[in-house]
Amino acid sequence: MDLLTDKTASMSFFPGFRRLDVTVDDVRFAGVIGGNGAPLLLLHGYPQTHIAWRKIAHDLARSWTLIIPDLPGYGASQVGTTKPRWTKQRVARSLTALMQHLGYQKFAVVGHDRGARAGFRLALDYPDLVTAFSSLAVVPVLDAMSAVDHQFAARNFHWFFLSQPAGLPEKLLAAAPDAFIEHSLATMANGLENIEPQALAIYREAFRNPKVRHAICEDYRAAMNEDMDLDRIDRTSGKKLLCPVQVLWPTSDPRNTARTQIEIWSQWANDVTGMTIHAGHLLPEESPQAVIAALRSFLPIRV
Repeated sequence: MDLLTDKTASMSFFPGFRRLDVTVDDVRFAGVIGGNGAPLLLLHGYPQTHIAWRKIAHDLARSWTLIIPDLPGYGASQVGTTKPRWTKQRVARSLTALMQHLGYQKFAVVGHDRGARAGFRLALDYPDLVTAFSSLAVVPVLDAMSAVDHQFAARNFHWFFLSQPAGLPEKLLAAAPDAFIEHSLATMANGLENIEPQALAIYREAFRNPKVRHAICEDYRAAMNEDMDLDRIDRTSGKKLLCPVQVLWPTSDPRNTARTQIEIWSQWANDVTGMTIHAGHLLPEESPQAVIAALRSFLPIRV
């Protein structure tokens, strides 16, 4: 299965949607679009692709127009140049270009994992565009790294491995890409059996592409360097999100209650609500109905 085949295979998860294939700001975006209503941008996380939203898209499409791309460099979204590095700020700029190219001047954003950090930067840097922002399972990288201890490092070793200087992680990943992504997904989903074989095949195939693996490494390198530096600058200056913010957090991490997440996000926004979702890290895949209910109670129906 090559990238073109992957684009075709992913459509089976989104009946009634149309394929997204748009080139803007040095990215050829792949993914899907579908639904009716106000625009809603859904951003997946590591080590996934846009099909991470397959279990909630059909329901949400009854009330919103869903734009569901692969993040730049992930899946089948190909980037033209890798320098300068694809920081969350650069990703946010490209996503803004995508939405404006599609004719959407205002839209809501829901992000999971890496997608939530890109969505955070998008909402922070383009406050006139984002009407609401929901973060699934993560906090901004500055806050995440400030709370690191040996238990976090052991569970999330990939943060520190993937962010090593270019060359070594890529070479090691090339030796056993399936083993690495399967370990990551099994840890996040509380068992690989919790991801259906068809979806796992697409995740696995995307990760076999050396360009995708390099893009993922660059994503983590950016997080540990430019992204964290920019967060620190914005925290010091008092820059805040102007839109309403929702936090959804899994029960699988006992150190991080919903209250803790709301406290952290309240340093970045004045209007923050949230709740715990009974799931592991992959909220939209493990507890889709709970995520749907939470999003429906939060997202604006109209722009």
